Amino acid sequence: MKRWYRAWQRTRLGTRITLGLGALALVVFAVVGATMTGIMHGYLDRRLDEQLSKSQNTQLPLLRETHGSPQSVFSWYSALYRVRDGVATPEPGGKLPEDAKQLADIAAEAVNGDVTRNIRLRDDGPYRVRACPVDNGSVLLSAAPQKDLDATVQQLIWVEVGAFAFALAVLLVLGRLVLRRGLRPLADMAGTAHDIASHDLTADPDLPVRAAGTGGGAEVEELRTAFNVMLAHIDTSLAAKTEANERLRRFVADASHELRTPLTSIRGYADLFRYAAANEPAEREAHLAKIREETARMSVLVDDLLLLARLDARAAETPLRPERVDLAELARAAADAFAAGRPGHPLTTSSSAAPVDADPLRLRQVLDNLLTNAAVHTPPGTAVHVSVAASGSEAVVRVTDAGPGIAPADQERIFDRFFRVDDSRTRGNGGTGLGLSVVQSLVTAHGGTVSVSSEPGRTTFTVRLPLAR
Repeated sequence: MKRWYRAWQRTRLGTRITLGLGALALVVFAVVGATMTGIMHGYLDRRLDEQLSKSQNTQLPLLRETHGSPQSVFSWYSALYRVRDGVATPEPGGKLPEDAKQLADIAAEAVNGDVTRNIRLRDDGPYRVRACPVDNGSVLLSAAPQKDLDATVQQLIWVEVGAFAFALAVLLVLGRLVLRRGLRPLADMAGTAHDIASHDLTADPDLPVRAAGTGGGAEVEELRTAFNVMLAHIDTSLAAKTEANERLRRFVADASHELRTPLTSIRGYADLFRYAAANEPAEREAHLAKIREETARMSVLVDDLLLLARLDARAAETPLRPERVDLAELARAAADAFAAGRPGHPLTTSSSAAPVDADPLRLRQVLDNLLTNAAVHTPPGTAVHVSVAASGSEAVVRVTDAGPGIAPADQERIFDRFFRVDDSRTRGNGGTGLGLSVVQSLVTAHGGTVSVSSEPGRTTFTVRLPLAR
């Protein structure tokens, strides 16, 4: 049984539906045929009973007056019985079969009222028998053969079997064709899925990755739409994965390059220190200072890389510790530190209260990176302005410099990791190319946005953060 069930499960859906439809139709045809046959048989039995009753009612008046022999109609048996003490004896002149004992029993039973029975005579087959009392213990009995009736019913059965068999065959053929046409969209979707499974979507741009076509009904259309939505999601996910892999590859290559530079410098200064170990102390201290400088630069780079990795992964131990702070106070502190460390860039500020729920250390890092970026990428003497204000439901910070500006093509990539507008100059100033990437990641982690607008003589970085409730 399990083997048959597994074979049935492996059968195609169209075949299973067709066979199920055929089985259901066969049951319906059987029920309809049996009902029709039963109705026809009952109708013919009632007609035969009416004929027997009509024949007997016609003869009863004459038999009551003359007590003569009954008339035989068609091929019927007919006789007048005299019943004495429960025993029926046929009167002379009647027509009876040889094995008439069953008829005598029926006649004896009918002395008190009409009796109708079906019997089977040994030589003549089935008969319909009707017996009715005449008078003074006399009973009229008539027996009509049922051969013609049964032949009619048998013929009807064969007609029904032939008609239903033809109808079933037509139903199966047409049903199979209709199902095949209706299930064709499903077959197309299955073909599309097989094509997708056997090809590299990113390497085969000509491969159709959508289920096309129409028809099949509302359910198939709904399935087609869901299938295409899934494929679109897969396509988007693959594109995002490819882009993420490319970014990761580029990021790893750039990080390796950036880390290799200070490591090479440290190795070189260490060799110089070894060769100069017996020389002047001032020379040794100079080499040690260079080693410490490159080590500090590498530490900053590693810290920035670790921070970006945590922000990207959204680790459980988030690097943010939010609290209620005034963004204007943070901006003034960052401006004071900038003015003290870079006196060659005149700095002005304008601020108003802008309370936010944020990590003050990370926001200070954002402000320091923006101010450092303005100093590194502009010549000495370039003015820098910092403004803080509340606008609607946002706190807005703007860092503006009067430098040469950023080219439109570079503005699109200004927040990319390890991107430099002027690679040689930035590397000489000790930049890592991660400052603005850290700014964007930290601002995004706080639920804000950062943008840049630039033209010759004016470059503005704008940070927007949600105000504290």
